[in-house]
Amino acid sequence: MTPRPAWPYTLPVALLLMAPFDILASLAMDIFLPVVPAMPSILNTTPSMIQLALSLYMVALGVGQVVFGPISDRIGRRPVLLAGGALFAVGSLGAACSSTAEAFLCFRLVQGTGASAALVATFATVRDVYASRPENAVIYAWFSSMLAFVPAIGPVAGAIIAEALGWQAIFLTLAALAALAVGHALFRWHETRPVIEAERRPSVLPILMSVSFWVYTAGFGTGMGSFFVFFSTAPRVLIGRAGYSEFGFSLAFATVALVMIATTRFAQAFVGRWGVAGCVARGMGLLICGTALLGIGEVYGSASFFTFIIPMWVMAVGIVFTVSVTANGALAGFDEIAGSAVALYFCIQSLIVSSVGTLAVTLLDGDTAWPLVCYATAMALLVSGGLWRLRSWALRQGALPQSDSQ
Repeated sequence: MTPRPAWPYTLPVALLLMAPFDILASLAMDIFLPVVPAMPSILNTTPSMIQLALSLYMVALGVGQVVFGPISDRIGRRPVLLAGGALFAVGSLGAACSSTAEAFLCFRLVQGTGASAALVATFATVRDVYASRPENAVIYAWFSSMLAFVPAIGPVAGAIIAEALGWQAIFLTLAALAALAVGHALFRWHETRPVIEAERRPSVLPILMSVSFWVYTAGFGTGMGSFFVFFSTAPRVLIGRAGYSEFGFSLAFATVALVMIATTRFAQAFVGRWGVAGCVARGMGLLICGTALLGIGEVYGSASFFTFIIPMWVMAVGIVFTVSVTANGALAGFDEIAGSAVALYFCIQSLIVSSVGTLAVTLLDGDTAWPLVCYATAMALLVSGGLWRLRSWALRQGALPQSDSQ
């Protein structure tokens, strides 16, 4: 393997270059929500067809990463990213111009496919550049914190745009933002893929056989899934039971994102002190503490800011502790196939969140804290058990890093 090209940018400049693709992939799901009830009459179709448009985007976003990850390992991150961003823009433009449900579905599928390519190329580049740098935890934490704001501001932005300019303007806005991001990347995004001789190109089987990969990927799914379940239940708890207005709910929701962003500022320090395993272990502990507080509030109190949001602040710190470092733990040793490793990492996390998280919300009472309590507790205990196994193995091998022994 030959050395990868140097990445000349400081962390703020790199974030400005990379973050738009990550944000757009999520924004395309949330900004569309305010017009969903009106879309059946607009396109002369049924509500189930519009729901299919939401589902198809998510399926394309998840499955596409498994396809484009290996492709980025073969042809490079830059062409996959640029093609994905362009495809996202085309899909967004096509959705805006659609006059039938069938056309709208097709362009949403194109949009999701483009988003998946851009997303996997972005995070493969992050892995290429920052895997051995101290900024690694910081950049992952910033990505997670920025995404925490998207579900809060996306629907509000969509409602404002649709009210002022019509529903098509939502997708035209996405197309314009994607075009700007691609134009910026076209001149500044350098190739970072390590060059591997064809006959030495490794298999992805070692990734799937790695216990560390599964433990830390489950940790990522625990953190992101906890936020997903919180987001899924919060409107019903705060608006439905606590009587919050939509604006009041948005403010309460935003405080959780603010806690995550504030915690991100200390990411580099706590990773340096505790190491990867130590951060994930503390993250799991904070998630369990938060669920204990949620359970107490559910049993002995009523739905309120103090019984639902403040416990989520504790969990938000645990989420940042976790998702800031799980990529390092899961992807360590797979630099030559970082694209494939990143694709599997995100795809499996998506499957955990969409299946186990959705099951928790569906089977348990979705207008209470119990889905979040059960999901976060069960997953945190599972990951903690995996960390204990990894630690035991490392102690037997004499390979436990000093920082991870604290």
